[in-house]
Amino acid sequence: MISRRLLVLFAHPSVHRSQINARLAKRAARHPQVTLVDLYGEYPDYAIDIDREQQRLCEHDVVIFMFPLYWYSTPAILKEWQDLVLEYGFAYGSDGHALSGKYFLCACTAEGPSEAFDASGYNNHSLRSLLRPLEQTASLCRMRYLPPFALFGARSAVQEGRDQAHIAAFGDLLDCLAAQPLESLAESEARTINDLLKRESAGEPGA
Repeated sequence: MISRRLLVLFAHPSVHRSQINARLAKRAARHPQVTLVDLYGEYPDYAIDIDREQQRLCEHDVVIFMFPLYWYSTPAILKEWQDLVLEYGFAYGSDGHALSGKYFLCACTAEGPSEAFDASGYNNHSLRSLLRPLEQTASLCRMRYLPPFALFGARSAVQEGRDQAHIAAFGDLLDCLAAQPLESLAESEARTINDLLKRESAGEPGA
């Protein structure tokens, strides 16, 4: 029986204003196989405890970056976390095998609508393309990258009644990450993991 431990690194610099991410974090915190770390709450001065964070990574099988998309990237503390925690000899390099074989994905929200994140859209790139630096980071660390879990048009999701379904889908995703085979998801070039889970629940061929 598969049983994975999930580490959710939550980064929101103004969580009191969050309509979606804060609720996703609460949903993650309730899952029995999830460790939720509020990076801004734990390190308000950015003095990240490298040893503690590396130990957390070693103790988990799946690493999730949860954040609102800021200027096509992560909030600042997640970049600081990467710069300090993913050290040569630990996360990468000839002797850096601590993360080898672990799974990695981003759970993010974007203010723009889905059609804006396309080669022909307002942002000129897909979300997956914009997140390529994180995908390459995972590759360098010998991790298995999964397509992002994303909510587009996040600013209007509550008003439009899309928030509850997204949070429920996140709960389903956590269950899948904790206990289901992930090989096909790791091999997929799908735009988002949301799309893959919808196909699987619908029983579509090739899902």
